[in-house]
Amino acid sequence: MFDIVGFIPRAVAQSIPLLYGSTGETITEKCGNLNLGIPGVMYVGAISGVIGAFLYERSTETMHAVPAILIPLGACLLGSLLMGLLYCFLTVTLRANQNVTGLALTTFGVGFGNFFGGSLIKLTGSEVPSIALSGTSGFFSKSLPIADKMGWAGTVFFSYGFLAYFAIVVALISSYVLTHTRTGLQLRAVGENPATADAAGINITRYKYVTTCIGCMIAGLGGLFYVMDYASGVWSNDAFGDRGWLAIALVIFTIWRPHISIFASILFGGLYILYLYIPAGMNLSVKELYKMLPYIVTIVVLVISSMRNKRENQPPASLGLNYFREDR
Repeated sequence: MFDIVGFIPRAVAQSIPLLYGSTGETITEKCGNLNLGIPGVMYVGAISGVIGAFLYERSTETMHAVPAILIPLGACLLGSLLMGLLYCFLTVTLRANQNVTGLALTTFGVGFGNFFGGSLIKLTGSEVPSIALSGTSGFFSKSLPIADKMGWAGTVFFSYGFLAYFAIVVALISSYVLTHTRTGLQLRAVGENPATADAAGINITRYKYVTTCIGCMIAGLGGLFYVMDYASGVWSNDAFGDRGWLAIALVIFTIWRPHISIFASILFGGLYILYLYIPAGMNLSVKELYKMLPYIVTIVVLVISSMRNKRENQPPASLGLNYFREDR
């Protein structure tokens, strides 16, 4: 029988990196920047947090909750911020091609993570190609105290670490800011028609820099969650798989609406691990077909939304295009 109580928590845990990544990318795309470097940003955010946690665990014999959380968290945000600044410098200041820059950042981020991850593994003298930060992970993955007392409801709703709930809060706040605040209105104006926004006195460069950097910092938290919570503090090179690309696909699936990402990411997370719960015997080809489900669903939604051709379902008009003020 299908174990729904066991399936939902795993689907939710799988969905949190996707939710962070899609929320960060949605905010970025709303200002007109197409950042295909999100997989690299998540990778750098994760390894930055791992470096912070590693240094803290090596420097103390007794770990305390506050520094054990804040040090990796701060390192993650800093690393992701630097990636956002690099992207903005290349695409906004130097006006480099956004697609090429994003892909280059993905390659750079993965290489950066593998280099420093491999270095840390060598420092520990581990016989396996991984590093375990179980002490730090315990603080990140600690569930709510009431989870064990509420049976299946506690397992389904309250058995996650604080970063899981924070991802939902960030998505809801992002959705509110984009649709109900003056800042969100100006941000959407920058993404739709930067020339008109510039003529209205909106600082295009500032909006693109700030928004893209915030989006990268949010996406970086997805990488940190994956290592510290989902993977129980174990870092292995190239362990992220295609989660960063799934997060970008999720932006299209949700039609650039962060609040919808909360449910859509759980759907994607469930589809991502569905092959583990559906009997397929020894037929590996069937399992590989199940792994394709998130991408098939994205393609179907993209086709349907294109056929409906409603403006509110389309990406920002200037998405992926650099703004040249002298052409205004």
